[in-house]
Amino acid sequence: MTAIAVPARRGRTRSLPATPRYVAGRLGQAVLALFGVTTIVFFALRLSGDPARLLVPEGATAADIERVREQLGLSDSLWHQYLSFLGNAVRGDLGYSYVQNRPATALIAERLPYTANLAVAALILSVVFGVVVGVVTALKRGRWQERVLMPIVLIGQAMPAFWTGLLLVLVFSVALRWLPSTGYDGPLSLLLPAVTLASLSAAAIARVTRGAVLEQLSQDYVRTARAKGASTTRLVLRHLARNSAIPVLTVAALELANLLGGAVVTEVIFAWPGIGQLTIQSVSARDFPVVQAIVLFASAVYIVINLLTDLLYGVIDRRVATGGNGGAA
Repeated sequence: MTAIAVPARRGRTRSLPATPRYVAGRLGQAVLALFGVTTIVFFALRLSGDPARLLVPEGATAADIERVREQLGLSDSLWHQYLSFLGNAVRGDLGYSYVQNRPATALIAERLPYTANLAVAALILSVVFGVVVGVVTALKRGRWQERVLMPIVLIGQAMPAFWTGLLLVLVFSVALRWLPSTGYDGPLSLLLPAVTLASLSAAAIARVTRGAVLEQLSQDYVRTARAKGASTTRLVLRHLARNSAIPVLTVAALELANLLGGAVVTEVIFAWPGIGQLTIQSVSARDFPVVQAIVLFASAVYIVINLLTDLLYGVIDRRVATGGNGGAA
């Protein structure tokens, strides 16, 4: 087991395993981040207005509104509501929807498969396109391949998702009638939303991959490998892929978290029945429990993916997990 030597009490020296301490530190940071996000969202939502006024019929009296507020628990003090929310959240109870009178977790569970399918499809497109384009433009720097591909990357990064989605609908749904424009109706209906969602992520991954490969191409070991007659394929697979992996892995992990939690615009454009559409509906209705549950879920996904990415760093490069001593015991 790789270990870090640390001074012990009474002048003795003892060794602590480096990797468990690294994992424990990252877990502690993840818990603190989740608590901070939960607290901010809870109090920020209470500033958005009174949901009871949206739930009562038009012309309701002040007594009717107050009765609804008492039924929803909104008449209690803010701190009492907050502590109740935290206590219930620890037990896995994120409350009932004010509008649908169903558990918030059940509503998220119903929509999650649609958003997960969309995010995974978009991530696959992003990684395949981004890594291939990034490697090609780095290896063919200054040639026609770079001059053709880099403007495409720039367009993908510059165009907002709603504009990309509308153009795709106009071309492939309205003009050519090849693909459905809205809703979920089989695998073909996944294509346009996935391409729309992947456009920005693919461009980001391509630019990061290109930069990482260019940095490695200037290293001495690459020149040595070329001098020994290594082919381009062998150079990429045996040397560049591993040494360029950390920055590419970082941006891919962040993009997955963004795709899972940030598909709101794409889901609205394509009427996709996922969590993004549920978010818009819940925010419009001031459905606090559902909004809190969605934000908590998105934050947990983001934090867990970042945590797994950090842990994966230690697998790719042992110096990360061992504090930079390269695994020396």
